Amino acid sequence: MLRRMDVGKILVPISGNHVDAEVIRMACDLAEDSSASIYAVYVIEVERSLPLDASLDDQSARAEEILCRAQEVGREQGYVIDTGLLQAREAGPAIVGEALEGRAELIVMGVGYRRRLGMFDIGNTTSYVLKEAPCHVVVYRAAASSQETV
Repeated sequence: MLRRMDVGKILVPISGNHVDAEVIRMACDLAEDSSASIYAVYVIEVERSLPLDASLDDQSARAEEILCRAQEVGREQGYVIDTGLLQAREAGPAIVGEALEGRAELIVMGVGYRRRLGMFDIGNTTSYVLKEAPCHVVVYRAAASSQETV
């Protein structure tokens, strides 16, 4: 069980992977203790060959679906979740920037269980957030056999 924290705003980066639902539920549980607000954000990583504000209709539509599912999970937990969609070159700096700008006091993010070259790997985004976040970070790692979707 996590130690109870007194926070006002929780930032939850989601990506459409199978751990999103559990991460949203965890954020709701943590928010309940301190009446914190929850802000779920999806980051579209824009290729360097495109302008940062490029219109990416297919990716935006997918992101909106993922954010709507996060809101549904929040409603099931009795929480209204605010959502946002960002476009950035890399997700890690965008998440940290959003935490700074939005004055988040906690980031709750999920990591799927994946292996690279035979070793568990948390990926560049999670690694960046853990190194650079201006606030507390809780990382939820899915079980090795977890295949649940949001």
